[in-house]
Amino acid sequence: MIKAINLEIELRKHELPNEPLTSIYVGGGTPSILSAHLLQELFENVYKHFVVEKNAEITIEANPDDITTEKLNAIKQTTVNRFSMGVQSFFDEDLLWMNRAHKAHEAEDSIKLIQDFGFNKISIDLIYGGPTLSNQNWITNLNKVNELGLNHVSAYCLTVEPQTALQSHINKGKLPALDEEKAAEQFEILIDQLGKFGFEQYEISNFARHQEYAVHNTSYWQNKPYLGIGPSAHSFNGVQRSWNIANNQLYMKQLLHGQLPLEIETLTPENRINEYIMTGLRTIWGCNWAELKTRFGEQYTTTLKQKIEPYIHQQKITDDKIVFKLTPQARILADGIASDLFF
Repeated sequence: MIKAINLEIELRKHELPNEPLTSIYVGGGTPSILSAHLLQELFENVYKHFVVEKNAEITIEANPDDITTEKLNAIKQTTVNRFSMGVQSFFDEDLLWMNRAHKAHEAEDSIKLIQDFGFNKISIDLIYGGPTLSNQNWITNLNKVNELGLNHVSAYCLTVEPQTALQSHINKGKLPALDEEKAAEQFEILIDQLGKFGFEQYEISNFARHQEYAVHNTSYWQNKPYLGIGPSAHSFNGVQRSWNIANNQLYMKQLLHGQLPLEIETLTPENRINEYIMTGLRTIWGCNWAELKTRFGEQYTTTLKQKIEPYIHQQKITDDKIVFKLTPQARILADGIASDLFF
């Protein structure tokens, strides 16, 4: 797999703009299971084919049960300077329900161990809205973020995807249906509690202290080009999206034969402006009128100004003539408002 990934990097090295990379994100599951040798080989290949900014954000995803002294010693030899941890909860009953491999104490222990190795940029994922998570336990989870001295949190509401085991169990009555009212309460608790600790909700699901915004994710929300390498990875160049096939064996086979295992979609102007609206409204930076006019023209901009008027009157959107963005109380309605503004 690493050989195939390295081949893809080489074949696609000219796809990004000719400027230094500001972030590298090694994710898509459990890259922390890689040996020190393979991890180092991967990074060396990236640096061979791309110019990387001196202070670039280099993130590796890790599960708590993968973190050991040996693993951290290996990662310390690379340019990684940030961890993204799939913690989800500090309560075993939630982790058991979500079928996670780690225990609550492992999550806390792994974070402290990473900190002991000198890594001070750690982001964790938390999930709310599940049937086993009480409001009090949710507050305790958020308090734990503060106690551990973390400065970045991604918090997601549990959703039931079609044709999943979770949906099947709920349909058969083996598990309770999700409580939307409780999820909304926990979203409000999330904002209030983290706000008390000095966190800024800079994107609907992302919170940071001391402006430690995720460089990588912020690039997505600001519609900057990115290159995704590996099975199922997506890429974007400003006009086209591409995605690699999901099948590991076919991915490796095609690359070893010198073929890129991807499909390409050229986005229409409507696709592009809709994505800009959707991502912009999710952030504190909102949507910039000058950028909209430059990228999409006067006609779209004029129509959009008419579309947002009702939301301004309802105090769900503010517009200072430079940017328009959601008011704090309307953030829970972000997806619905964005879809109403679509072309």
